Formats: sequence, structure tokens, C-alpha cells
Amino acid sequence: MTSDVAISAPETAAANGHGDAHTTAGFGALTLGSIGVVYGDIGTSPLYAFREAVMAASGAEGLPTPAAVLGVLSLILWALIIVVTLKYVVILLRADNNGEGGTLALMALAQRAVGTRGTTIVLLGIISGALFYGDAVITPALSVLSAIEGMKDVTLHFEPYIVPLTVIILVGLFAVQSRGTARVAAFFGPIMCVWFAVIATAAIHPIIQQPQVLLALNPLYAVSFMIHHGIIGFVTLGAVFLAVTGAEALYADLGHFGKRPIQTAWLFIVVPSLALNYLGQGALVLGDPGAIVSPFFQLFPQGFFRGCMVVLATAATVIASQAVITGAYSLTRQAIQLGLLPRFEIRHTSEAHSGQIFIPRINQLLLVAVVLLVLLFRSSTALASAYGISVTGTMVVTAMMGFVVIWKVWKWSPFTAAALIAPFLFLDLTFLAANLLKVFEGGWVPLALGAVMIMLMYTWRRGSRLLFEKSRKLEFPLADLVAMLEKRPPQRVPGTAVFLTSDPLSAPTALMHSLKHYKVLHEKNVILTIETAQTPRIDPAERVKLEQISPTFSKVTLKFGFMESPNVPKALAIARKLGWQFDIMSTSFFLSRRALKPAAHSGMPRWQDRLFISLSRSANDATDYFQIPSGRVVEVGTQVTI
Repeated sequence: MTSDVAISAPETAAANGHGDAHTTAGFGALTLGSIGVVYGDIGTSPLYAFREAVMAASGAEGLPTPAAVLGVLSLILWALIIVVTLKYVVILLRADNNGEGGTLALMALAQRAVGTRGTTIVLLGIISGALFYGDAVITPALSVLSAIEGMKDVTLHFEPYIVPLTVIILVGLFAVQSRGTARVAAFFGPIMCVWFAVIATAAIHPIIQQPQVLLALNPLYAVSFMIHHGIIGFVTLGAVFLAVTGAEALYADLGHFGKRPIQTAWLFIVVPSLALNYLGQGALVLGDPGAIVSPFFQLFPQGFFRGCMVVLATAATVIASQAVITGAYSLTRQAIQLGLLPRFEIRHTSEAHSGQIFIPRINQLLLVAVVLLVLLFRSSTALASAYGISVTGTMVVTAMMGFVVIWKVWKWSPFTAAALIAPFLFLDLTFLAANLLKVFEGGWVPLALGAVMIMLMYTWRRGSRLLFEKSRKLEFPLADLVAMLEKRPPQRVPGTAVFLTSDPLSAPTALMHSLKHYKVLHEKNVILTIETAQTPRIDPAERVKLEQISPTFSKVTLKFGFMESPNVPKALAIARKLGWQFDIMSTSFFLSRRALKPAAHSGMPRWQDRLFISLSRSANDATDYFQIPSGRVVEVGTQVTI
């Protein structure tokens, strides 16, 4: 069963905004918050990135050579400078959609710029969104597992308990999601500040002991390594990319913290700490090649301090996981609003922050997938092979959509825009190609997850469009029906009837069935349409559009941004200022609930028809999604073939 109320296709009129419109909190608080939420993922990469890259560079030789260590270090440091600092911090943070960032916000911005020719843009948005779910599954599994593995450096007796303890921590992490992140988030910033301070400080002594490690700051070492190592250098590049995973979070969380706090935190705290730590690990391995087994934890003295570091690393990886889980909720809400996924139940966990939401169904699916990954791979080294593909894929798509925005929205010439983006796109494609070498070692996991999500999003979007077109052919023009009813009205009953519909030009199915079965009409009748804008939020003054079409009929259009959760009663209260006497207690909401059946000849293959129907059945009730009081709702059932 599916409701007749669909969210209409994103409309085109919207204004540009700026990523600095975050004046509600102090600059310092926003900077501290961004350190906790935005940089958890990239901040915990030193746990495994350098180790995996150097082990890949060592190939069959076993112990790493000084040339391999300096080459890998140079690649990591310059990847942080070019991919993260230049591409994301300097360029893409300026490509905001009314202050919001992220792959679907960029898609909406690019689609708005190209107008009706935006099919390719939507496809790119679907691909990048789908790949993000792969990242959201792998990040918690890899991060927490790599932190718990540090206990092996404290005592080897702990090894059998690594996987069970990782699963327990992950189950606990997903179990507390329903309580909201507001309370926990207050500690995120300070804990990550301690994390960055500790990992930077621990690296200073090894660097002093092996000052030649600073040669890695010269990019020629990275170039030389790639030239002289052939296919091994290319394989190593896939592991080097682990150092920049989490860069997408910079852009995705733009709306939460604003551009300047994110840039300040990166340039003055995060990147110096990461660079120092990677140099420290490199110095340690230059002095003792055998330390490559666990270079991060061996930066700390054996015993109590190393044990404390395992605890801090676990806390940091839980924070990194929290950030990506929250990102998955936000992405899901945007996808629902943009018509890419069916309606799921969305719970708000904070009265003050609309962005803090919890989606039970996504939480359950993520938990199952994350635990399965840990049980399947059982070590961070095995999981690292699965990690890069989803992130590199997202980065390639982001670069492509970034080109469209720079060209069409910023009004640069196509050649200048291409000249700016091409080097980054080339680097992203190189990283993607390097990661694709790991498909059979675990890289198939994010590709499989991404393929499933792409299929679901494409099926939902295509099926919804076919259903809309089919319904429109069967429905009666609203203007003709209103003219007939005003001329020869049926029996009138007191009160107001609100008919929800996705097509304001056609008579709602619920209205037609009401007339057919009850043979009565309310004194006042409202045709209500809910639109999703291509901007993240809508000014309350622009929320409601009221149009009188006859003495007893009016049209109301409610507009919501794709980052907002629709609240119909709250929005209708605004309509009072426009002259509509709205009283929720004397108003009935009529919805059409459709039972879908596969048609003999449809626009989709039979399996896709069945998938769309099952997605429709799993969709959350429109009454709950639009926050309409259930006691005021009348549902009328119809059967539709698709």
C-alpha cells in the first residue's frame, strides 16, 4: 500500500546562499564542534593508513626500505595538501547551496543551474549518495576494529577478544543513536582536541631522532617513488588514499558549522597534527623497520601509556563512526525529500537543532551491515582493502558536479572551470583506479552496497514518475470538477476538508472517492500540495502559497527545503496570516491510500515493478511523515496497476 501523497519534483526557483550564515553560536564553539564532528574520520586515519601504505610499498621484500618510507610519506602529505586542503577547504567549501554542503546539496545546486537537462546530474547524485552508504558501513567497522587491535601491543593475550569486543562496542554505539547526539556531541570536540594534541606530541621525539624523515616534505620523493616502483607504486596509491578518507565530511557538514570554522580547524589544528604524526611514524620505521607491524601505537611507551592510548583511540574512532552515521541519516532525509527514496520514519532528537535526527530503519540496516563486515573480515588490514573505493567514487562525482557549479553558477568560462577542476579530477580518477585493483580483496563490498542503493534509488525515482504519469491520465481536471460542483453542489456538511495531492492540476483521488461514496461536500475544501525546493531550507515567509479558486475551494502549496522535515499543521498555522481560518479541530485531512499491482505492460521490467511495489509498502505512513494528527485523517483506498 502506498499513499497518493508524493513529494513533488524539486522546483527550480531558489536563491544562492553563503556558508557563513551561522551566527547562532560563537566562532570558537563552532570551530571546536567541527574538530569533533567533521574531523573524526580523517583524524583517525593514522591508526592504519601509513601502515597499510608502507606494507603495500614493501611488496614481496617484507621490511620497508628508507626510499619506500619517504616515498609513501611524501605521497600522504601531498595528498592531504592537494586533495583535502586545495580541493575541499579552498574550493568546494565555497560551492554551498544556501549554506549547506554535501553530495546531494551539490547535486541540487548543479541541477538548478542546468534546468531541465539535469538527468545526468541526478544520476551522478544517485551514484555518489549510494557510495556514501558504503562509506557509512565500512568506517565504523574499520575505525573501531583498528583501535581495539591496539590491545595486541599491550598484551598478546587480548587477541582472541578483539572481534567480540569490537562487535559489542558497535552494537552499543548504534543502540544509543535513538537518544540523540546532543549530549554526546558536547564531548566530541574536547576529546578530539586531546586526540590531535597527543598524536602530534608523541611524534616529536622520533622526528628529532630521525630528522631525515623531513625530506618527505619534498614532493619529488613522491614522484620518484611512483616512477621507480611501477605497479607496486600504483597499488600503494590505493592505500595512501586511506589518509584522506573523511575529506567528504568537510563538505557534508558545511551546514552544521559554516565555512570559516571548518577551514580554521583544518589549517591550524588538524593538518599540522596529522602531518606531524605521519612524520613521526615514518621516523620510527626508518629507525626500526620491524615497527611497521604497528607504527602508530609504538609511538607510545609500552605499558600504562599505550593502554591509555588504546582507550583514547577507541573513543576517537567511536566519534569518527558517529559522524558518518549522522551523515547517513542526513543523506537519507535529503534523498527522501528529493524523491530518491520512499518515506522513512524520521525522529527529531533535539528541539534546538533540526539537523539532529534519528531514522530507525537506516540505523538497523547499518548495524546489521557493520557487524557482518567485522565478522567477515576480522582485521583492519583486510577491511582497509574495502575502504577506498566508495570514497574515491564519491570524490570523482563531487569533482564532476563541482565543474558544473563553477561553470554555470559561478559563471566562469567552461575552459577556466575545466582548468581548475581537471587536475583534481585526474588525481581522484588515479586514486579510484588504484583502489579498483583491490576489488577481489574486499573492494567488492562497497561496490555491491553502492549497486544495491543505486538500484533502489533509481527504481523508486522511475517508478514514482511512471505512477504519477499514469495517475494523471486517469484523473479528472480539477478546474472542471470545481466548476461542476459550484454549479450543482451536493449536500454540504460543516467544517473544512483538506485533500493532499502531488498533482494540484488534477482532482485528488480522495476527493473523487469521497463524492462517489459519501455524496457530500464540506463547506470549505482545500487542495493541498507539498513541494520540495532545491534549497536546504525555506524562509517561513515563503512557506505557504494560498490561491482561491472558487467560493468553497482553495489551493494551498506548502514548500519545504530538502534538509527540512515537513510539518503540515505548523505550516498551515502560517496560512492564518494569509486569510485562511484554519482550525485543526474542525479540519479533516483526506488521503488516498493506493494498493499497487504489477501491470501486464509497464514502463519497467517485472522484477523492478515488484521492487517498487515492495518499497512502496515499506514507506512510512504519510500521516506520520507529514506530522498530521492521526485523529483528523480519513484514508480512502484505491487499487492501481503499474
